[in-house]
Amino acid sequence: MRCGFEMRMQLLVAAAICTASWMGYAQASTGTRQSTSERVAGTVSVCEEMTIDRAALQSLRLACQYAPVHTVSSASTHVIVIGFVGGFVKPDDLRHPEPLFASYLNERYGGAFHARVFSNHDERDALAYTLRLLDANRDGMLSNEERKSAKIIIYGHSWGASETVALARKLGRLGIPVLLTIQLDIISKPGQRPTLIPRNVANAINFYQSEGAFHGRPTIMAEDPAVTKILGNIRMDYDRSPVNCGNYNWFVRSFNKPHHEIENDPRVWVRAASLIDAEVSETDRAIDSFAKSRGRAATGGRQNSPPKMIGRDFFNEGGKSALVQSNRTKPAFPRR
Repeated sequence: MRCGFEMRMQLLVAAAICTASWMGYAQASTGTRQSTSERVAGTVSVCEEMTIDRAALQSLRLACQYAPVHTVSSASTHVIVIGFVGGFVKPDDLRHPEPLFASYLNERYGGAFHARVFSNHDERDALAYTLRLLDANRDGMLSNEERKSAKIIIYGHSWGASETVALARKLGRLGIPVLLTIQLDIISKPGQRPTLIPRNVANAINFYQSEGAFHGRPTIMAEDPAVTKILGNIRMDYDRSPVNCGNYNWFVRSFNKPHHEIENDPRVWVRAASLIDAEVSETDRAIDSFAKSRGRAATGGRQNSPPKMIGRDFFNEGGKSALVQSNRTKPAFPRR
């Protein structure tokens, strides 16, 4: 009897959180119909935009310390980055880091990148958008060469993290490779297997936290470890290092805050930027240069690339920020 009562109470709390979250998302998206990921060139940089919610913009605080990449190799052009927001968030909701990060990438790499954010319920649109960009000759079909030349990165939070792997799996069925998946606090959607990374994905990383009403899946695994490298299952802890969640309503901040602290965590987004940089060949030299002159960051000077940070070199115990560069100057990830 008591067990049944506790279960009903948990379901009631979960329903209340979902309802409050949906209300917060609906309010946040009002009047923000233009997606930041599709900004017109020449507008104010997302890192300097004063009209964006302060808590959301703080998520890019570390990534914004580094200057844009002005030169990338021809091999790195037309990289497709797909982001998925969580819950019932609109893809043009400026109070969430996912669309801001896509805008940051578009600014950072210019015409070399096509970064765009979708609702986690719009997997079909995300797939169609990706296939349209891959179809270089616009003949309505993908050749073997167009498939093999695909350079795709997918990221997402919560249900969006679940959708990240769902999209990667659909691309795999079409014979299309994925360079990297980045998952933040995975909440599984019905019928999906977000912790099993399909074999068409080259690299995958999972950030999670274990507190609150909703918390992420702690482990992702490769369907085929011979072809997919799991870069890490990284646990974040916010007991001693809270993150500003002022972009959410009071109910969410009271009952589900850790799930959104990880979404707003600037350390997570600068690590994501670093991983994406590792997939752009021309930035290897900039990363090596930064590692050799790691003391310059303390002087306030802007660098060409985020520091290369691996595992515990990036996160110390307790989840506190530890921006300590690795002693390795060579990229730790397989190159293609």
